[in-house]
Amino acid sequence: MGLPEILAIAMVAAVCGFLFFGYPVALTLGGVSLAFASLGHVAGAMNFSLLGALPQRVFGVMTNEVLLAIPLFIFMGVMLERSRIAEDLLETMGRLFGALRGGLGISVAIVGALLAAAKGVVGATTVTMGLVVLPTMLRHGYDKRLAAGTVAATSTLAQIFPPATVLVLLGDQLSTAYQAAQLAQGNFAPSSVTVSDLFAGAIVPAFSLVAMYILYLIGMAVFFPRTSPAIPPEPDAPHGLALMGRLVAALVAPLALILAVLGSILGGIATPTEAASVGAVGAALLAALKGALGAALRPVVQRTTQVTCMIFLILIGATMFSLVFRGLGGDDMVHRALDHLPGGATGAILAVMLAMFLLGFVMDAFEIIFVVVPIVAVPLLQIHNIDPIWLGIMMAMNLQTSYMHPPLGPTLFFLRGVAPPEITTRHIYVGIIPFVLIQLFALAVLWYVPALATGLPHALYHP
Repeated sequence: MGLPEILAIAMVAAVCGFLFFGYPVALTLGGVSLAFASLGHVAGAMNFSLLGALPQRVFGVMTNEVLLAIPLFIFMGVMLERSRIAEDLLETMGRLFGALRGGLGISVAIVGALLAAAKGVVGATTVTMGLVVLPTMLRHGYDKRLAAGTVAATSTLAQIFPPATVLVLLGDQLSTAYQAAQLAQGNFAPSSVTVSDLFAGAIVPAFSLVAMYILYLIGMAVFFPRTSPAIPPEPDAPHGLALMGRLVAALVAPLALILAVLGSILGGIATPTEAASVGAVGAALLAALKGALGAALRPVVQRTTQVTCMIFLILIGATMFSLVFRGLGGDDMVHRALDHLPGGATGAILAVMLAMFLLGFVMDAFEIIFVVVPIVAVPLLQIHNIDPIWLGIMMAMNLQTSYMHPPLGPTLFFLRGVAPPEITTRHIYVGIIPFVLIQLFALAVLWYVPALATGLPHALYHP
């Protein structure tokens, strides 16, 4: 192993170390990369002039039409949160199923899926459900661990349900990697993988995951009835046709918005960016109908700007990291390592998935996508001819698991910040473990049945 490769490994270790001690991600990526580029130039391991390509790469990031969907989807999710549409849906669905043992938990799983499809942002979903659902479940006698685990797990569905921000970013990175892999193989008319492919590929796995959550909640209600009691009906609460009418009124708006966004993408009517603009306008109209637009617009724009700037700053830092890593020969080293792992394609994918899972302890999903995916995706797709859609969905579900597994899953910290005082960190950590196991089981099923991810996009776009 030569000096450049040693420096490449040391740079990765330095980034992980600084992140572990709490330094800002974007600044860590940029600062460490600049330091190792200087060190490599002094040691003769790389030419510092390579960084002259950075401005053009940053310009490419900022003018990428696919990435324009990010602020629009974030605006849509934050607007739905501020306009309290989600709270109306949670309250009504809870009353519909609450009379059944375990019914409130099932309602949380269903509403969590709807909110995930409507918001696409984990933090916003976790805060909404933590503030609204968790106190309700505790008030009606639900076990603290089961309540905390259910809310945390269903909130992370926003990582895998279209139009998840993670899928947009993964689609953009995999598209570049897939074309690079085909060009390296001598195919100068490469096929493409798009964000729409990943959206279509995520639908069946996402709904399957919700079904597994619900089966677990039903099992807990049957075998451990004390953990999830039925909710006694309130005398003044609507029931019968009045309750159904209220449910329809609460469901129509978010379902119409979801169908408008996803339907236009899957039907080939609009690109993800165009559909995101439809979603943003639709969310604003729904807020206006509820009379909340005036009060919500300013904080929504501020929050959207903050999150968007955070994502793009990380992306710029990761772009510099990738440039220096390649300049030190790191990509060739990864290529050789994945090529010579025992087990061929199976060993290579398992190694990448394990690395992404472990990196979830110290890195956010966005950081993993920007830093790890560009490095490992090209050799995986080039050497082993893996279906890029299946690989993307596997990565998305893996990243979703990293969001919820103890001790550093971001969802757990989001929930800890808004949970009632009687919910301890231990309750959250113990309660999430069964859902993490369900998640890993779902990954195993997807491993052995790749058609769950590839069937729909191939039928729609690649017949």
